[in-house]
Amino acid sequence: MRDRHLAKMPRGGTTTARYEEDPDNAWNCCSWCEYLLIVILSTILLVGVLVLTLFWVMFYRDGFAWSESPKQQFNLHPILMIAGFVTLSGFSILIYRLCRCVKHIYVKLIHMFFHAVAIPCIALGFLAVFDSHDALQKVNFYSLHSWLGLVTMGMFVLQFVIGFFSFLVMLCCENKTYSCRSAMVPIHASLGLANFWLAIATSVTGLIEKERETVKETSVSSENKLVEHYITSAIGITLIFIGIIVTFAVRRSNAPASAKVYVTERI
Repeated sequence: MRDRHLAKMPRGGTTTARYEEDPDNAWNCCSWCEYLLIVILSTILLVGVLVLTLFWVMFYRDGFAWSESPKQQFNLHPILMIAGFVTLSGFSILIYRLCRCVKHIYVKLIHMFFHAVAIPCIALGFLAVFDSHDALQKVNFYSLHSWLGLVTMGMFVLQFVIGFFSFLVMLCCENKTYSCRSAMVPIHASLGLANFWLAIATSVTGLIEKERETVKETSVSSENKLVEHYITSAIGITLIFIGIIVTFAVRRSNAPASAKVYVTERI
């Protein structure tokens, strides 16, 4: 027997509702406390990891520069990659799942906007490390971190292109493309979460790789090396916590009774 709360699919060209009030998803006090905790904690972690990385680069890696100083140019890489792949992408995922009382098309546009802003960050971060390695005569794409990063960027671009055409462009033929879009939702959501975890794994391996290089630097004192070790470890742990809380938020199924819940989001 079909769930009586599910909205009907459009048939014969007739437009029907695709979301509805679901009393089974009504929130109680504990649910609202959980919701607020996720929002507050995730915001602190997503902004905090970027601030902590900025602090590490500014005070222990000599700040930023461009081609005039290859070592300082490299410092743009961790900042921009974490900003694009973790902070902006994390907010994009959370907003899409947590802003349930906003009209769905607006949530889609905000979701796409955050990912669109992440693209120049990722592109500049990639260019910075590539130019820095060339200037310092280092080999590109030789480590696990670099190959994970390449796969992460490829998946990110693929997800953005597919999402843009599937969930925005196809809306011009809304009824005819509904079945296709509904089939794409679970695939897009699963690949998006996998891409986010892949970005976290890439960031953590990058921190480990950088720490191994720092140990070999004779110009850095043992005290500074120890402090850097604690800072990079804190960044890595924060990244793992971000992955956990974002995954929890995405997999959380209930929503306020007043929220507009699309059938395709339940697949």
